[in-house]
Amino acid sequence: MASTPLLSPSTTTVAPNRTSASLTHQLFHLSSKVPFHTFPAKNHRLITKLNVSSPANKPVTSPTSKKPIEEIIFFDGGAHYGDLAANLLLGFTLLWLPLTLAAIPRAFYLRYRFTNLRVTVISGLTGQDRSDFSYKVIKDVQVVPRFIGEWGDVVITLNDGTKVDLRSVPKFREIAEYCLSMAENPAVLKEDSTGPRGF
Repeated sequence: MASTPLLSPSTTTVAPNRTSASLTHQLFHLSSKVPFHTFPAKNHRLITKLNVSSPANKPVTSPTSKKPIEEIIFFDGGAHYGDLAANLLLGFTLLWLPLTLAAIPRAFYLRYRFTNLRVTVISGLTGQDRSDFSYKVIKDVQVVPRFIGEWGDVVITLNDGTKVDLRSVPKFREIAEYCLSMAENPAVLKEDSTGPRGF
């Protein structure tokens, strides 16, 4: 029986892999021939920083605009409640009924507003009727006390001759004096010398 000779590892020789070596060499050769696009270098400008320092005793401030004048309310309210109460009591007489019907919307839908800038009268069911005028156009102010002097009418005369009649104003003397003090040409407050009138 013939036995196959055993080869020892020391005597075994492996031929070098020529195909893989040649393939790697060809890839390197091809990659060297592929053209690469080169971008031109950018011109880098020199940037200089300018440091400006202000003196310590003169800080840099931005110019500020004028602040609007704040509107301060002196009085904001409707007709005096006594006017409505007195007219309702006298409304049971048929003779006084028209005055009572006029006092009801005046009590609920009429507002006076006096601020440091203007006088505002607001009326109407939803307050859509509004009139404003400045104290600069006030020429004269008169007051007419009502009932026993608890409330009164303030009649303001403007420079063009228009008369603004504010009915049943509470604190009517203080409001009239305030209007005159805010007017450009303050005058003496004129009060009806006949004393308090009706409602």
